[in-house]
Amino acid sequence: MGVKAFGARVTRFEDPALLSGRGCYVDDLAPPDVLHACFVRSPVAHARILSMDKSVAEAMPGVVAVLTAADLPAPMDRERIPNLMPNPSAAILRLQHALAIDEVCFVGEAVAVVVADSRYAAEDAAALVAVDYDPLPVAGDLVEALAADAPSTHSELADNRAGDFTFEHGDVDAAFAAAAHVVDATFNMHRGSGMPIEPRAVLARPDPLTGALTIWSSTQTPHLGRRILADLLGRDIESIRMIAPDVGGGFGLKAPFYPEEAVIPAAALMLDRPVKWCEDRRENFLAAAQERDQRWSLSMALDGEGRILGVRGTMVMDAGAFMPWGMVMPSIAAVTVPGPYQVPSYRLGIAVAANNRPPVAPVRGAGRPQAVFAMERLMDRAARTLGLDRAELRRRNLVPADAMPYHIGLVGQDGRPMTYHGGDFPASQMAATDAAGYGDFAERQIRAREEGRYIGIGIANYVEGTGLGPYEGATVRVLPSGKVMVASGAASQGQGTATTLAQVVSDRLGCAIEDVVVTLGDTDAIALGVGAFASRQAITAGSAAHMAGLAVREQTVTLAARVLGVDPADIDIEDGCVIACVGNRPSLTFGELARLAQGAPGATSPDGAGAGLEHTAYFHPPSYSYCNGTHVVEAEVDPMTGGVTLLRYTVAHDSGVIINPMIVDGQVQGGVAHGIGNALFERLAFDADGNPLVTTFQDYLLPTAPEVPSCAIVHIETPNPLNPIGVKGAGEGGAIPAPAAIVAAVEDALAPFGVWFDEMPLSPERIVAALREAGAYDKLG
Repeated sequence: MGVKAFGARVTRFEDPALLSGRGCYVDDLAPPDVLHACFVRSPVAHARILSMDKSVAEAMPGVVAVLTAADLPAPMDRERIPNLMPNPSAAILRLQHALAIDEVCFVGEAVAVVVADSRYAAEDAAALVAVDYDPLPVAGDLVEALAADAPSTHSELADNRAGDFTFEHGDVDAAFAAAAHVVDATFNMHRGSGMPIEPRAVLARPDPLTGALTIWSSTQTPHLGRRILADLLGRDIESIRMIAPDVGGGFGLKAPFYPEEAVIPAAALMLDRPVKWCEDRRENFLAAAQERDQRWSLSMALDGEGRILGVRGTMVMDAGAFMPWGMVMPSIAAVTVPGPYQVPSYRLGIAVAANNRPPVAPVRGAGRPQAVFAMERLMDRAARTLGLDRAELRRRNLVPADAMPYHIGLVGQDGRPMTYHGGDFPASQMAATDAAGYGDFAERQIRAREEGRYIGIGIANYVEGTGLGPYEGATVRVLPSGKVMVASGAASQGQGTATTLAQVVSDRLGCAIEDVVVTLGDTDAIALGVGAFASRQAITAGSAAHMAGLAVREQTVTLAARVLGVDPADIDIEDGCVIACVGNRPSLTFGELARLAQGAPGATSPDGAGAGLEHTAYFHPPSYSYCNGTHVVEAEVDPMTGGVTLLRYTVAHDSGVIINPMIVDGQVQGGVAHGIGNALFERLAFDADGNPLVTTFQDYLLPTAPEVPSCAIVHIETPNPLNPIGVKGAGEGGAIPAPAAIVAAVEDALAPFGVWFDEMPLSPERIVAALREAGAYDKLG
């Protein structure tokens, strides 16, 4: 057998094309006779549409059509986008129309689309579409929106309560009555977004000969998108092909199905020409999904030794004007709070508030960064109250490895009891603290303070449910050329998914990894698929590739044994060549066997022989797979400016058996960069009338290379028993605990001044204000 691919640091197949400018994104596609679209978007957060005059725009040179909701084909002209995430707890589960009909509910909602022979002509004409708006009262932020006298987000609704529900287990009241210590705090998290390098984009091309419709979309979920589009167009799903080509980042932002993904195909069909729309950055700020805005009030009961007896509290979540993924984020946040700790009793009441701001859908972490921030900051407050080291308090409460499988007492989003399998939380924390030099940090801190420098250290643990169902599939086929084709409903936005699946198949089938050709995100390549979100693809698509690869290996061995006249047990496979281990060791290549497997016209196949060497497998995860980790951050704060410098960042991460350590390292490092942005930089602000105050990168700050340290990453590999390859997810773990650890490090650095921080992002202005309120500048002189 050749070099083992599974587990190796294989360089990603995708990189040479991307790094040399030979990638193919939606905007690189330019079919003949293509038209370009520009959307007319509401300039007000809430209003009735009284009238719309498009005559001047239609008369502009180069304009082919100006379409409103009334012009769209049935049922898209009246039906809302179908909901794939129903939830009985939702009082309001409002989804958008393809184009607004009678009412707009946030700044940036699309009311019309202009299609022209160039983007420039389309933009000029869009500015001339005259819409008469009758402004309505605006529902403000999540707290204001829940007030009894708050204006309704949607005029026909009585209030803005999108949902009220409670997660609980154990006897919470008894736990607090018996507690030796009770700590509580209120936490504020603010809106942000995924901000991929490539914003959203859609190209639709009808085929005049077959009537088929092909869509290229910068999406994370092409198979789900095709399902929704078929419903909206009233078409047979098999007449639609959706392809996700190279995608310049997703981060959850591109998982929902957006109105633009319906309107562009509809326009292409109506005009019988290809139509393309590429979102500009301002549109991305206005109309793409956002997340993170939540308010938490939590209390923790502890015994005299610092062991948790119970946690209780409330959380209010901002749902925006529309909820394309329903109640996913608040549900996930609620069950994430216990994390790696033993929490015998727990109660969290949740209120979900609709308001006149852009739609809310999962962004990398999907409610988990907020829950971990609240729990980990509460742990820090408990450590301070009890006079315990922060790592020691956590150690006393971690679920021990010998308690696995561990039932936390809550029901997950998949409707099943949440059970942790195959983790060693104490080992993760110890590995991170050892690698970070946590034990001798106090000495370094004293020396730094003597030099007039303020450094601090923060620690945060997390557990993440990964590998969300219902399934993902993979087809493995040996081609007459000897190459091995792999197709999956998985999609890629830079994670290296093609390389990962090639490693799995190469290892299971016994071929050179260079001979594996992977097709992702194409609904014509495999019948069913789900897509990229929830750190799911290594588990679901990887397991399906494993199953299909083993099945094709068995087919290959059986055929070779029959052709070579030996027992299947005497067959070996090495680098795409099948060898008999007896006699003079005759051999056949994969290509030769693939041609034999096709059969001859009129011939009868042997009993049990299939057609070709191929197999399609679908893996259905039985439940969530829980990865975990610990982040330790060392930071320096300039108390005069509030500037924060991250000096050292250490991560211990358990994503089960690792297919490619290099790819996992990249996912963790990228997630940390996202978490740094959430912790210190990213904030989407609105005025009282719902107008966005941030629509460019001049105002919305992202971390750049100088702000993101290289992480020291320690891999803890505890195999996952819930899938055949033992893996867990790795896509979001870097982002989830980062804000909690970073804000804790800032607070520790400024401990001499007695400040406490309960929000993210933590801006320099907020740090300076807290120091001023604490009288720090009197001490500093």
